[in-house]
Amino acid sequence: MIAQIALPVPLHQCFSYRLPQHMLERVSLGLRVRVSFGSRMLIGVVTGIETTECGDASLKLIEEVLDDRPVLAPAMLELGHFISHYYVQPIGEVFFHMLPALLRQGQSSRLPTQSIWQPTALGRLISADDLRRAPRQWRALQVLLEFPSGLSRQVAQLHGITTADLDNLVRRELAGRTETHESLPEGASLLAEVPLTPSEEQANAIAHIQAQPGFGCHLLEGITGSGKTEVYLHLIADVLNRGQQALVLVPEINLTPQTLQRFQQRFNVPMISLHSELGDKERLRAWHHIRTGQLRLIVGTRSALFSPMLNPGLIILDEEHDSSFKQHEGVRYHARDLAVYLARRQGIPVILGSATPSLETLNNALQGRYNHLHLHRRSNRSTPPLTLIQDIRGQELQAGLSAASLGHIKEHLQRKQQVLVFLNRRGYATSVLCHDCGWKVRCPHCSVYPTLHQNIGRMLCHHCGWSSYIPQSCPDCNGSRLIASGTGTERLEQFLQSMATSLPIWRMDRDNIPNHRVLEHTLAEIHQNQPGILVGTQMLVKGHHFHAVSLVVVVDTDAGLFSADFRSPERSLQRIHQVAGRSGRSNIRGEVILQTHDPEHPLLQCLVQSGYPAVAKLMLQERHQLNLPPYSYQVLVHCQGRSTEDVQKFLSEIHACFASISPYGPVCAPIEKKAGLFRAHLLLQASSRPMLHQKMASLPNVCRDKARHGIRWWIDVDPQDLL
Repeated sequence: MIAQIALPVPLHQCFSYRLPQHMLERVSLGLRVRVSFGSRMLIGVVTGIETTECGDASLKLIEEVLDDRPVLAPAMLELGHFISHYYVQPIGEVFFHMLPALLRQGQSSRLPTQSIWQPTALGRLISADDLRRAPRQWRALQVLLEFPSGLSRQVAQLHGITTADLDNLVRRELAGRTETHESLPEGASLLAEVPLTPSEEQANAIAHIQAQPGFGCHLLEGITGSGKTEVYLHLIADVLNRGQQALVLVPEINLTPQTLQRFQQRFNVPMISLHSELGDKERLRAWHHIRTGQLRLIVGTRSALFSPMLNPGLIILDEEHDSSFKQHEGVRYHARDLAVYLARRQGIPVILGSATPSLETLNNALQGRYNHLHLHRRSNRSTPPLTLIQDIRGQELQAGLSAASLGHIKEHLQRKQQVLVFLNRRGYATSVLCHDCGWKVRCPHCSVYPTLHQNIGRMLCHHCGWSSYIPQSCPDCNGSRLIASGTGTERLEQFLQSMATSLPIWRMDRDNIPNHRVLEHTLAEIHQNQPGILVGTQMLVKGHHFHAVSLVVVVDTDAGLFSADFRSPERSLQRIHQVAGRSGRSNIRGEVILQTHDPEHPLLQCLVQSGYPAVAKLMLQERHQLNLPPYSYQVLVHCQGRSTEDVQKFLSEIHACFASISPYGPVCAPIEKKAGLFRAHLLLQASSRPMLHQKMASLPNVCRDKARHGIRWWIDVDPQDLL
């Protein structure tokens, strides 16, 4: 018996090992085993078993079987093989990416157990006098008698009882202790609140999805505030009523707690929020409860897609357009596309929700591959905001704001309303320069200018983490007039605070909101609806509902409209449309001001005059004319090394092997140097996906053969970022 084992090594193959006689009945697909690999002992996953009449005696034996049942179910094994093949990723690294960290390290996959204490017959008869010299044990016994069916460790702690007190009762034969599998309590009823009555559009969307049994991919395109979450809640309720599990993916960690809170308000079922801040033990515990079907509702970021659901019934991707669903390091995949694949294989519906669908998803809907559902009106029937393009050419700006914008801000604050000022650049200033000769401080390890963060008094490179104090003088001209150039959210906050001294300013960016706890505290203050100003980056854009915001000012509308990355205009317009939707979501009519140096830009004009659906179709027409995705398919070969010559030589050799599908490159990356290494890439492109994959089948082997010492390379299929 020969087993094929996937090992966590950067090689695109499985490895053959012999099964000892005593393991023949224990080994099956999806189990973890421990094997010898070179001089190391590694943990691998069994991906195949075959019988041969004359086995190769030179093959090593499997050392140990670690599981009683597979840690990867057939659906997950199939998904892993698909990821490895489609995204050209090493099969062993793929499977290990799908498992919790503790399982990758060899920890037991057996179901967790919990201790339960119960009073014995003697314990029910004993009096206080019998335990007068052990008052803590008497107290523990009294609590134990209140729970005749059993007292768990967690409940005991809530009553101030320790496990030592309970174990002392066991030694006196006043209580018994048993081990049982941990179970999660469910509410008496499924619903914790009465559901809202859906609007006509919401009801139509719900009915359309429920009317199609089995697999169906549904694009739910709804303007901001149209109530997409309410549609999700009704569909999840239907799934939970059938005893199935639902998976909801959100793009950012900061969205998972508030999304989970909304679901907890509606449902009385065990649910979990999966994100990167969970500890390894918490994640393994959640993995067990998902696998046994006890956790009925799973909310998480992209890696939650690999949750081992026992009885899946529905997958939802909220804000499906968001680039955070793409994994950019390690095992590179796109959670949106994998969710559609997984739903198809499991025969369940998948919903892609967004106010600004990605062009790939929108094209699939327009071609009839996805069902296209619309929510055109806000759920509270409020009027969409009035959007104004403001030409700031030649105007004097204060912290990036024009006099007209400042006038609008003051006017809305006087009405006791909130104002949102959006600038997608954190820090105080984008660079530090010499006012006499124009010299700029550069990061010594990257080809970028470090950002000045005044609150810590240092310049910081956002790419490699290098930091430094501002120099005392210019090294070129010895001038002492070094000034901060450009505006970030920190500088904007400081200026607005000087303008509105008596009002709160809430800055929401990665520097000021380091984790979801700080975010929840900040949002709680904002939701008190007192007048004030919100300043922030794209953290403000995603999924937040601000009742009192009546004005949105986009400081730098042009950012992203002119970029080397062809996807940049799409993302820029999505952000503008999303942040504009934060305005006027209650009874007040909202306003949006877009500050720009190019007011005649056709995409900007189309967005303001006709809305996102019209500008998306215009961008699709441009993509079609230029034969760019979604009308073609791309693979990017990234390379980095110690010199430009090294990376260019490596990619030129790759280009020579794939010249027929490599019309562009090799070229230096827009950020040519990062963390001391020079970067370049080669773009492979074809008009059909099968053609591209057929021609690039040998790409990993070619790259491995051409690579030299100091060269690091990786392959990115369907790249979402050319930077």
